[in-house]
Amino acid sequence: MDRHQPHILIIYTGGTIGMIEDSETGTLKPFDFDHLIDNVPKIKKLDYAINHIQFQNPIDSSDMSPALWEQIVSYISENYDKYDGFVVLHGTDTMAYTASALSFMLGNLHKPVIITGSQLPIGEVRTDGEENLITALQIAAATDSMGFPMVQEVAILFENYLWRGNRSTKMSADNFNAFKSNNYPSLAKIGLGIHFNQEALWRSPSRRPLDVKPHLDPNVMVIDLFPGLTEGILRHQLHTPGIKGIILRTYGAGNAPTDEWFTAAISDAVSRGIVIINITQCANGGVNDGRYYAGDRLVKAGVISGHDMTTEAAITKMMYLFGLGLTASEVKNYLGCSLIGEVTV
Repeated sequence: MDRHQPHILIIYTGGTIGMIEDSETGTLKPFDFDHLIDNVPKIKKLDYAINHIQFQNPIDSSDMSPALWEQIVSYISENYDKYDGFVVLHGTDTMAYTASALSFMLGNLHKPVIITGSQLPIGEVRTDGEENLITALQIAAATDSMGFPMVQEVAILFENYLWRGNRSTKMSADNFNAFKSNNYPSLAKIGLGIHFNQEALWRSPSRRPLDVKPHLDPNVMVIDLFPGLTEGILRHQLHTPGIKGIILRTYGAGNAPTDEWFTAAISDAVSRGIVIINITQCANGGVNDGRYYAGDRLVKAGVISGHDMTTEAAITKMMYLFGLGLTASEVKNYLGCSLIGEVTV
């Protein structure tokens, strides 16, 4: 391979960036990838060797699933040695979930996997899609002074920022800067140039071959606390057939009702082998379960602190750990530590 010409693989899954308006219904629907490239002639000026793979049936990201994450991972692993970097084109609604899942599934990753999309279709006169795609390609091709990839992790590129994938959340449905990492700094800022935050970039302590873990166990669920949640509803959720893990989205710094029935219901679920992790509903900050009496009761009931993890990272991390075939006790141990920079411990 000619090392002077970056080799980039684009993986097209669908999403707004590759949609076109249906003339009959007026709704947006995915179209063929070749048409997308035709709308971005500037790509040729990059002088990169670019190839692409696309889903047989491009999807709206609302239809994303663990099976499709496995498909994306297989595309990357099968082509890992052929390319310097990868750009995944994806719808915004579940982009943070995909970025988090891929970060866990692609073990020992040492090349960039840049996920991007757009709020407006790339064929529109005014669109963020063209700029996002070009910038994502440039970041996927970027190297440091030693010739190594500048980015060696799964990241989300959107408008003016590059974010760590498993730290990101979609914050806006109509703003071009749609994503944010509330508890971790940006990996790069994009203005007149691309300015990388060297200290924030992930660097593995050793260089080992890519280790793909494609199987995820989807037997997890999210329970959001709210004033008025009844014991009957909570116990019904905690007894969902086949459930192995629960993300409990609590108030503030990890607080929950102090009623005896609530703590008893949670404690009973833990005693039955269900793994429960405490994640705050707040956009900023994290769980400090020893700060208040309410949070301390959850700790005593056997609930694991999620610290400052996003909901998206917690869900996919739990799917990943159970997918490895680990016991509930082992899953608890790994949930409390950082595997790939997804949490501050």
